[in-house]
Amino acid sequence: MSNDKVFENILVRKDDGVGIVQLNRPKALNALNKETMGEVIFALEMFDADDEVGCILLTGNERAFAAGADIKQMATATPVDMLNNPFIDYWDRLRRIVKPVVAAVSGYALGGGCELAMACDMIIASETAKFGQPEINIGVIPGAGGTQRMARAVGKALAMEIVLNGRFLSADEALLHGLVNRVVPAELYLEEAIKFAAEIAARAPVALRLGKEAVNAAYETSLQAGLALERRLFYMLFATDDQREGMDAFINKRPAEWKGQ
Repeated sequence: MSNDKVFENILVRKDDGVGIVQLNRPKALNALNKETMGEVIFALEMFDADDEVGCILLTGNERAFAAGADIKQMATATPVDMLNNPFIDYWDRLRRIVKPVVAAVSGYALGGGCELAMACDMIIASETAKFGQPEINIGVIPGAGGTQRMARAVGKALAMEIVLNGRFLSADEALLHGLVNRVVPAELYLEEAIKFAAEIAARAPVALRLGKEAVNAAYETSLQAGLALERRLFYMLFATDDQREGMDAFINKRPAEWKGQ
């Protein structure tokens, strides 16, 4: 996949093994329209195929990660229009990204923006972050995973309040209820998120991929099926060069040199 595409709504760069995708519609508080999501997914898939990238970071700016979907594009849509529109399918494509994806959230992460953050594997939140699903205020409900991922993250009672009454979660509340990994000062949120992602990027690539698959299975299968999958993936890693390298490095007290093989 070529990485020389010209983007209009996002910025992309690489830093210390981390592929960084930054939403760049500041006047619209990074509202997510079809064009923006198309660019986001293109960039994520580009980094997923890049051997120099071990972890991907998705972010916005200090004021807003993404303050929802672009309502103007949906206001007059029919059910068939929505069915034929690839917009929500972009969230499913994010779910299929193999490498770990970290969201760095500052300010508003609302509606589709909250769903975008929750579709990532981990979230680093600025102390100013606010998470919410306010679709009820415009006569609909979340449609890109908001009801499902929020309920799995914070539990039924709080998810009901968020979806049915438009309640926002502060960064500290999101941390308390397990929606985010950590909360950091607003002025340092991107720097800290890149450091976090770089630590992950430095791990064994194949193990990262299979570890992500195994944890995700915990939310989608029975315990018995999840344990069986975990064991198969664990055994599979003993066919990799990285397993031998990692264990030899541990025994000989030296840094491991991963090959991703």
